Amino acid sequence: MESMREWVVEHKLKTVGCLWLSSITGLIAYNWSKPMKTSVKIIHARVYAQGITLAALAGAAVVEYYDQKSGKANKYPKYQLPIDTYSQKD
Repeated sequence: MESMREWVVEHKLKTVGCLWLSSITGLIAYNWSKPMKTSVKIIHARVYAQGITLAALAGAAVVEYYDQKSGKANKYPKYQLPIDTYSQKD
């Protein structure tokens, strides 16, 4: 369970993207059984999935905030360039 939490914390945007994809797929499948036009089914699924995605992004922001506040977050970016990359050589 802890390794899954670490992966989610490390890959927040991938997690949100996967949540969006699974929610849009599930909601289209759920709406397919309802007697509506196909375009309305797709629009309803998209709107609900958008709400779920916004909630997930807000959750990711809260996790990032508390990681920064508690000092658990990495203070340096994962792909930081070396400092001497920007220095000019004469």
